[in-house]
Parts: sequence; C-alpha cells; structure tokens
Amino acid sequence: MAGAVTVPDSAQRVAVVGGGPGGLYAAALLKRLDPARSVTVWERNAPDDTFGFGVVLSDETLGGIEHADPVVYAALQRHFVRWDDIDIVHAGTRQTSGGHGFAALGRKRLLQILHDRCRELGVDLRFRSEAPDVDRLAAEHDLVVAADGVHSTTRDTYSHVFRPHVATHRCRYIWLAADFAFDAFRFEIAETEHGVMQLHGYPYSRPSPDHHPSTRPSGPQNQSGASTVIVEMREEVWRAAGFDELDEQESVARCAKIFADALGGRPLRSNKSAWTTFRTVVNEHWSHGNVVLLGDAAHTAHFSIGSGTKLAVEDALALAACLTEQPDVASALAAYEAERKPVVASTQRAARASLEWFENIGLYLDQPPRQFAFNLLTRSRRVTHDNLRLRDASFTEAVERDFGCPPGTPPMFTPFRLRGLTLRNRVVVSPMDMYSATDGVPGDFHLVHLGARALGGAGLVMTEMVCVSPEGRITPGCAGLYTGQQAEAWKRVVRFVHTRAPGTAIGVQLGHSGRKGSTRLMWEGMDEPLEEGNWPLVAASPIPYRPDSQTPRELTRSQLTDIREQFTSAAWRAARAGFDLLELHCAHGYLLSGFLSPLTNHRTDAYGGSLERRLRFPLEVFDAVRAVWPAERPMTVRISATDWAEGGTSAEDAVDIARAFAEHGADAIDVSTGQVVADERPEFGRSYQTPYADRIRHATGRPVIAVGAISSWDDVNSLILAGRTDLCALARPHLYDPHWTLHAAAEQGYDGPGAVWPAPYRAGSRRPQIGRTDAPKPRLTLGG
Repeated sequence: MAGAVTVPDSAQRVAVVGGGPGGLYAAALLKRLDPARSVTVWERNAPDDTFGFGVVLSDETLGGIEHADPVVYAALQRHFVRWDDIDIVHAGTRQTSGGHGFAALGRKRLLQILHDRCRELGVDLRFRSEAPDVDRLAAEHDLVVAADGVHSTTRDTYSHVFRPHVATHRCRYIWLAADFAFDAFRFEIAETEHGVMQLHGYPYSRPSPDHHPSTRPSGPQNQSGASTVIVEMREEVWRAAGFDELDEQESVARCAKIFADALGGRPLRSNKSAWTTFRTVVNEHWSHGNVVLLGDAAHTAHFSIGSGTKLAVEDALALAACLTEQPDVASALAAYEAERKPVVASTQRAARASLEWFENIGLYLDQPPRQFAFNLLTRSRRVTHDNLRLRDASFTEAVERDFGCPPGTPPMFTPFRLRGLTLRNRVVVSPMDMYSATDGVPGDFHLVHLGARALGGAGLVMTEMVCVSPEGRITPGCAGLYTGQQAEAWKRVVRFVHTRAPGTAIGVQLGHSGRKGSTRLMWEGMDEPLEEGNWPLVAASPIPYRPDSQTPRELTRSQLTDIREQFTSAAWRAARAGFDLLELHCAHGYLLSGFLSPLTNHRTDAYGGSLERRLRFPLEVFDAVRAVWPAERPMTVRISATDWAEGGTSAEDAVDIARAFAEHGADAIDVSTGQVVADERPEFGRSYQTPYADRIRHATGRPVIAVGAISSWDDVNSLILAGRTDLCALARPHLYDPHWTLHAAAEQGYDGPGAVWPAPYRAGSRRPQIGRTDAPKPRLTLGG
C-alpha cells in the first residue's frame, strides 16, 4: 500500500500510462496547451498493435475535438465514414430508421493520427515499454495520467483509495471485422436452435458501391472497405452452441456461418479476438495525490451505445481544461472528477439499460417487427419517441399506426381496458402519502388534492395507501378505511371525481404499515419513531426497520386471520364508496411486502422459507379481497421488484411473485422497487425502475404499471410505444403540476378524447405567451 503523496502546484512533468486514444489525446492536449511541459507516454504494445477495428464518435465529441485541436479534427475528417441509417433485421424482415448521424474510422487509423500529432508536438512516445511502478512515476512527475484500460494496474495499486466496483454480465461477445462496408448500422437477430444471438455491425471505411446517396460517407474512398462486427449472446447460449470448445478461427467461421445473410456469405476476420464478458467498472474516486484515472481505467460503458472511446476522449478534454483553469494540480483533479463523474454516471445508466435489453432480448421476439425495432432503438432511454420523430418521422408514425394510435394521437392518449374499466389514457397519478388525515378520516385537503389531479386529465387517480386498521397506519396522519366515518369521507371524494371530472377513474390502495408504522409525519422526520403516542407494531418477523425503530411482534396465525379480515372489511367499504379500482399494497416494506422479502421474513412456519411459502399470506389476503370486491372492477397489486440489497428479492423472484398474483386474478401489476430495508442501495436515474416492469410484462403476459422517475410525457410515450409498460404512474410531476396530463396534451398539440379539458378550464388549453415575440430579428453579428 502506497504512502502519502505530495501534490505539486503545477503539471510540468507528466507521465501517461497507456497509449490508447484517451491517453494519447490527453498527452497531445497537455503538450499543446503548454509546449514547455515534458509529457511521456508508456505503451506496452507496438505502435501498430490494436485489438479493435472501428471506432464510433459522436458529433458532440467531434465538436470538442475541433475546438481543442483543429489539427487532429482535420485529420479525423479526412478518414471518417458517415452514415445515417440503422437497420434492424429479425425474423426475415428489415426495418430501417434514418437520421441518426454516425461517424466512424478505423481504430488503427485513429491511433496513427494521434501518434503523428504527439510526435509533432514533442510528446515522448515509448512503445513496447512497461511503465515504471506508479509510486516511482508519482514521485518523479507532477502528474500521472493512468489510461491503462479496464484491467488497470494503477487502479489495482491504489484500490484502497479509488474503491473500484467491477460488475460482470450475462453475455459473451467477440470483436471481429468484415472486409466490406455495411450501408447502415446493422443489428441482426438470429434465433438458433441453441438460443438467441445478435450481430452489431457498422462500417469504418469505404461503404459498399450500392450505398444510397443519403448516407454516402465523406472522406477518401479506399478500395478495401471494412466493418466492425460484434457477435453477442448469453453465456448459456454460447456454451450450448459449443463456442466454449472452439479455437479463435473456428469461432470466427461459425459466426460467419450463423450470420451469412448479413455478411452476404463473406468471411469474417479476427485480430487476436477472444470471447469475453463485459465488465462495468465504477470507481468511487478518480484521483490519489497526483495520480488520476482516465478512460476505461476510471469507467466502462457497454459497447452497444458506442461510448468507450468517446468517454476517454472527453475525459482527456476535461482533464486538460481543468489543468488550465485551476490554480494547482489538486484543484484541477478535483474539478475534473466533479465535472466528469455525473456525465459518466448518466452514460453508464444508459449503457446498463442497453446491455440489459440485449441480455433479455428473448423477451421481445414476439413483438411486431416495427415495435421490436422501436424498442431496440429506444432501449437506452437516450433515444426517445419525440427524439426519434425528429430523426425519422415516417418510421415513428408507422410504429404508431401499428400500435393503434389514431392520426395525431400520441401513444399516451390511447385508451386501455382493465376488466370492466376503460381508462381514457395511459397516465396514472401514483399513490402518494399525504399524512394529512385526522383519526384516519380524509378531509378537505384530500378532496382538493385528489380532485385537482382528477381535473388535471389523468386516466386514473390513485389515493395514498389507505390503512386497514389504526395499528396499520404509518403515521398519525395516515388515512384509513376501517370506520364508517372514513368511508363516508372517501365517498365524498369519489363523488366529486365522478361528477366534476367525468371520464377520470379513481382507485384506492389498501395497505398495512407492518414494521414501518408508528412514525412521525414525513416532514417531521421520515421513518423516525414517534416521540409519544406510539402503538405496537406487528410484522412477518420481529426485525426492526432501523436500529432506532420499534421491534415488531411476529404475527400469530390468529392475528393473520384478523388482519385478513381487516383488509376485506376495508375493501367492502371501498366498494360502497364507489372506487373504480382497488390496489393491494405489497411493496415498500409494509406488512404484505414484509412477508415477500427474504430479508424481512425469517419465519419457520408455513408462511416463511421458500418464495412459495412467503407468498402464502399475501395471496390469502388478495383472494379474500377479490372475493368481496365487485367482479367487474379491476384489482392491481403493487410489488417491490427488487430490494436493492444483497440477499433480497431478485428480478427472477419478482417475476414469480407477479405471476402468482396474476394467476390469482390480478388484472395488472404495479411495479415499484425498494424501500424494504433501510440499508438499500438504489441505482437512481431517469425511469430507473421501468426495466423491472418491462421484464414482468413480457415474462407473465400481464399488464403492468411502470413507476420511478418517469418525468416527461416523452418518457411516457416512449415506454408505451415500445411495449415496456401499459400504464405509467407519476408522483412528483403531479405534485409540481396537478394538470400535468392536460399540459402534456397541449404541448403535443393534441385535442381529443384522451385528454378532455373541464369546461371551466377550456380557455386555458393553450400555453400562454411569455414576453414579446414581435421584436426585430438580429441581422448582423459584430465581432468585438
């Protein structure tokens, strides 16, 4: 373990470990910005060694390169292949989407350009040279840039500081090349006797002669033409197909045979290519003293979104800029990490979504061809419905027609039927605890709160979790349905929704707090125990939610029967109050959820142990409620599809849980995650919970409601049209804007049965103008 490191004030002596694109570009930039700097690059391989084929760079990255070093940009421009189309080939059909704008060149050519630039600027390039020990480099240089790749020795040396987390995944893949140019970015799906395999291919030199003009590449036209070809499949498919027993050339030949149609019968070639498993690298810290990580040493993102070289080059740009802008090396490295980590985290979330989509591609093979293509194109959540409409309106409109959208109707405003209830659109106001009831009785606040959101246009408005007993409340402010007075108060709310917002459905969510009860109001301290007035807690097992929480009593068989009857009594009152839909809350660590998770259910009787036994009591409650709930009205179940904690509910468990409720008559599964244990580690991000809903929908064939940081109408349209969910439940957006759904319609220019403005509000159906719009436009720009 290395000792303390003194950080110099300036970076005049720079060591770069690793001669990949990121390390070379960092060296060139640092030398260009200060010619007096001494910059040395150590690379263990020869100058012309490279183990990849083509490299894709985005327009955004190219813009940064052009601004930082026009010489490198001009050299790249001379060799780029550009194209616009993506082809998706599956089940004998090809779907083409245009307007995507890719640029690629050979990795070897990219390295040659960077070698030339480094030599021109005076960088000392040392090939076939192992870098000295990093401690020695750090002592002899002002700055050490560790660009030594995914297997970084530097990262391993200082692992106690960088604190890396490396995750491996389910697919095997191999990098190959073809000696012709695809005329588009091509995804080809092969359903073999062993399982699903996929090809990712794109050109990086001259396209084929029949390339159509709209995607003709820029740059010189060499005669070879070449494409990168990546073949990928799940580990079990790879083994079943016998690839684990084949050598390199046999693997290459087998891949060429499987994808003969895509390759036109041409062979593939390799370059020391080997089957590998992708590793996602995340580091808590990127620098230690004067040593800093860059590129794959700091982070990786799956190749299916083409981001590895892009991220490394952008790291180099940011590092060079921070060293120029900041007063000393320590400040520069802190600024570099602060700037790049959020960008990289966002890219890694998108890459993880893309990676998992391909891991689970078998779930989507039954989708109609255009919807399958749309699903693939939007898999990372970076390309959305609205974005794809801008890129290729005709393709997007064709997907909408296949889906059943009437002309001019966004997917979110199509109707959806659950049992005897037809929702006029796909938007749900998610259950949100308001902690504003008195003795469980909803008052004027609830009337205004739910009434306003019903007037706001959502297809379904859900109550907060309504508790089935006084002891089942989370806080003293939680609403209930265990008395006639409460039922009458809810009837008043339901009546308002049905009479003043006709066409809007209202649902009730029934639950019991379990071990998470007897706590303060949220704004007084979420999940913190009451200072006084506590009531005893019950749960599947006597495990407190937090160390300072009350320890619940383990429920006896007779108490389980009593609680089941409390649920049925509450359901009967809900039916009398006129609710259109009932949801059973089996998520977020509350009582029924506590039975489902192995982290909270340690019982040894018939209600604990295997998943089948942990499901027993929640299913008993569901059956009892379904028996008293009117047959024509739908019932849904909210579940936590993962506990975000080791040893908890897995994605596979969640599918089994959802399937069990579906078999007992659940009309839809409301798929949430987490909040089961206090030490959870959620992977937050935009729409971060939707992949769980997607998986459950396709694995069970049952409708799902997706939740979790769905914040825009574009997200809703994208998820619905891709077939990842049937309904989208939004919480915070409806707190920000009770009329979120109507405003979404106005912003999309939609006026139809899926979003009906209440007559008193009709005059507000157009967005108000803000400021002057008639000012003269500037004609000239004068330089200073």
